[in-house]
Amino acid sequence: MTDDKDKREGQIPSQRQDRLKLALRENLKRRKSQARGRSDASAAPSDDLDASLHDGRGKKPGG
Repeated sequence: MTDDKDKREGQIPSQRQDRLKLALRENLKRRKSQARGRSDASAAPSDDLDASLHDGRGKKPGG
C-alpha cells in the first residue's frame, strides 16, 4: 500500500515539471515574438508625420 503512494508522489512532481516546462516554453515564444515586433517597429521608417507640419527649413508654416 505504501508502494502505490510512493509511485503517485513521484508522478506529481513529474507532471508539475512537464507543466512548468510547457509554460516556460510558451512564455519564451511570446517574449521572442514581442521582441521581434519591437525591433521591426523601430527598424521600419516612420511616416514622417512631423514633416507635414514643417516647411523645408524645419519651421512650422505660418509661424
